[in-house]
Amino acid sequence: MDRKNLKINPLFETYKEYITRIDHALESELALYSQSEFMQPLKYAIDGGKRIRPLILLLSAECVGKIDERAYIAGCAVEFLHTESVIHDDIIDNETSRRYKDPFHIKYGYNTSILTGDFVLGLILNISSRLNDPRVTKDLANTAMLMSEGEVIETRLETSEDVTFDDYLKVIEYKTAVAFETAARLGAIIGGGDEEKIMALSEYGKNIGIAYQIRDDLIDWKNEDKLFNLLVKKSADPRDVFNHMEKLLKDYADKANTSLRKISESNAKSHLEFLLKFTTLKV
Repeated sequence: MDRKNLKINPLFETYKEYITRIDHALESELALYSQSEFMQPLKYAIDGGKRIRPLILLLSAECVGKIDERAYIAGCAVEFLHTESVIHDDIIDNETSRRYKDPFHIKYGYNTSILTGDFVLGLILNISSRLNDPRVTKDLANTAMLMSEGEVIETRLETSEDVTFDDYLKVIEYKTAVAFETAARLGAIIGGGDEEKIMALSEYGKNIGIAYQIRDDLIDWKNEDKLFNLLVKKSADPRDVFNHMEKLLKDYADKANTSLRKISESNAKSHLEFLLKFTTLKV
């Protein structure tokens, strides 16, 4: 089992204890819907994820206080929100593989994919009601809306002949970074952090999220459907685009690291710093 996890999830070796507990929390959450038609499809959908968003949430909570049951429940909400976006993104992008297996829409069909996304949003609302914190509910709702906005903007830009780096950054900020930002902020809120620490960890989440997506796009640059690929195509010299992307990657990683200076030294903070190193590994 561990060997399989290491192949799929490069974070597992360092964060095994956290990720194992996150997986147990997800299993417990799904067990509440054991009689639902969506139970097995959702198990398939969440299998193999890196869990980086709930991991950031837990570490942020630990940075300012402690991890409790509410942090794990909030971590499930963030991971389910990511799961819902992956299901729909794979349909839009006509993906044929996801985490070394068939993407959800190929496994279960388009109708079930759309309905599962709807079910997951209801599941997240249920979690939010149990957490009973207006700030948490507002952040989860805003994140879901911004992620959808990012998808729509990206779809529009894919047919544009004048895509800019600003366009690209706005899309990844909405589609990817906002979920990282929310994960860190919810962790800081639930962990009992003051407003300065909540803001600092939110900035960390946003900037590591942007760096994470830039690195992912650099790795997958040959994918014709990627917005980044349009920037390469319109450039007189593609090397200029790659050089600029690598500079952006470093800049956003540095911004994330700067945000952490406001957080007291701890094992949890060291783990957040290590995540930055993982994000900026040489492509």
